Amino acid sequence: MADNLSDTLKKLKITAVDRTDDSLEGCLDCLLQALTQNNMETSEKIQGSGILQVFASLLIPQSSCTAKVANVIAEIAKNEFMRIPCVDAGLISPLVQLLNSKDQEVLLQTGRALGNICYDSHEGRSAVDQAGGAQIVVDHLRSLCSKTDPASEKLLTVFCGMLMNYSNEKNDSLQAQLINMGVIPTLVKLLGIHCQNAALTEMCLVAFGNLAELESSKEQFASTNIAEELVKLFKKQIEHDKREMVFEVLAPLAENDAIKLQLVESGLVECLLEIVQQKVDSDKEEDIAELKTASDLMVLLLLGDESMQKLFEGGKGNVFQRVLSWIPSNNHQLQLAGALAIANFARNDGNCIHMVDNGIVEKLMDLLDRHVEDGNVTVQHAALSALRNLAIPVVNKAKMLSAGVTEAVLKFLKSEMPPVQFKLLGTLRMLIDAQEAAEQLGKNVKLVERLVEWCEAKDHAGVMGESNRLLSALIRHSKSKDVIKTIVQSGGIKHLVTMATSEHVIMQNEALVALALIAALELGTAEKDLESAQLVQILHRLLADERSAPEIKYNSMVLICALMGSESLHKEVQDLAFLDVVSKLRSHENKSVAQQASLTEQRLAVES
Repeated sequence: MADNLSDTLKKLKITAVDRTDDSLEGCLDCLLQALTQNNMETSEKIQGSGILQVFASLLIPQSSCTAKVANVIAEIAKNEFMRIPCVDAGLISPLVQLLNSKDQEVLLQTGRALGNICYDSHEGRSAVDQAGGAQIVVDHLRSLCSKTDPASEKLLTVFCGMLMNYSNEKNDSLQAQLINMGVIPTLVKLLGIHCQNAALTEMCLVAFGNLAELESSKEQFASTNIAEELVKLFKKQIEHDKREMVFEVLAPLAENDAIKLQLVESGLVECLLEIVQQKVDSDKEEDIAELKTASDLMVLLLLGDESMQKLFEGGKGNVFQRVLSWIPSNNHQLQLAGALAIANFARNDGNCIHMVDNGIVEKLMDLLDRHVEDGNVTVQHAALSALRNLAIPVVNKAKMLSAGVTEAVLKFLKSEMPPVQFKLLGTLRMLIDAQEAAEQLGKNVKLVERLVEWCEAKDHAGVMGESNRLLSALIRHSKSKDVIKTIVQSGGIKHLVTMATSEHVIMQNEALVALALIAALELGTAEKDLESAQLVQILHRLLADERSAPEIKYNSMVLICALMGSESLHKEVQDLAFLDVVSKLRSHENKSVAQQASLTEQRLAVES
């Protein structure tokens, strides 16, 4: 066999020069047979013989052996180590030229050769790109798309496979190029017409998966009936692997709001609910994975405002009711998806009010209760997210407080997980608009001490920001001396002063209002802490800085006036020559700032 192969390769070199088709065909048949018996070994011999360069000269449209040469290249390119040598031997350009052939067999073998050279090979794909191969293949797909005879389907499968390998590139430029060529509507049409052809369908799905990651593809997909086709295809799949392939395309596409709505209208949700029902009690690994994928996708569909509202159906919808039933389930994945779904439904006041009136809060509190000790962190996070969203409408706050939400949430104070801490803080902050609730929480020493601790969580900006905001909110909403004393004793003052220098105006403002209340109600208690936190120097900076927002300047001056009741702070104000800065603000374009500047100037002049 080995001697025979060496002879064939020598003979092929000579024959290639003479161009005698008969003996050439014999040599090619011999090579194809050797490749069938041992592809890797034969390919290595072919590479060593230097015959690859000869192939380039044999790829001519008028020769009867062209299809066989392309077939040999397709076979050797199944080996990873042969793809770059094929490119280096200059085979790509003549192969791409052959894509213009009218001969069915030549097209088939050329498509296979190019497809295999592109597989997992950046060099192969680049060479095909430079030779302009993609456009010709896209044009072929377009013209063959509606044909359902076996020969056309064979060609379609090969060309689709080539595009699948061509588009599987780490950098986005080739995918973007295919999208600009308008390949998406063609592939969607192809999927619809040839949905009975399993091989072709799979190629289409992988190509969709490669293209769907690109943002620019989503608009093109949205203008086709991809949602309908994928749902139709999904319903037909029985095997787990096949469904998984469809899921892999659905997930990136469902990130687009227009496609979310199309998928909902095409009946995807009903399919997902059915999968959940079938798999919920199974302990098979693949069923658990499919349950997760289906419930995650369900949550993703609810992130679109229109798709979410369509499924909510005024709180009477079958989908909403089914999702509600997931929350008391014993399956952690369903509990998680149920809580996340509620958080997504709770994105407008109407839905929130309806859900609170219909007992959702109790269901979420029961769920949290099941996860207090060594609980599932993702479930805790999701349930707290839902409660936080539900607490946004004013009318819900009192109802949720009387249902015991703060007590339920406070059980998680000991959590060391920043995502849980973040949502816990957000939920409490949403609930304490009422004076009574703010006072009750503000006197809770354990809570305040934990807040002060989290105000220093430098690694977790979200937790740090929310802790500061909650400290400030406890003072602003309670207006209580006891709350201020608790915060002073726990060491919270310095954090409120630091918060006044935040890059976010809303946080600066909340801090200044809270500090003004402290100065008005408990200046003696807080005096030393305000001094050591250098509040007066910070206020001077805020007033002198032209970039400070009008409300920051206004509240800084209100606070300066309030601090005059303290001897030591008063002295600091005098030492810093505040009068100069304040008098300049009398001509400020904002009337409130100008007015407050006059009042502050008078106060400073009297006190000096």
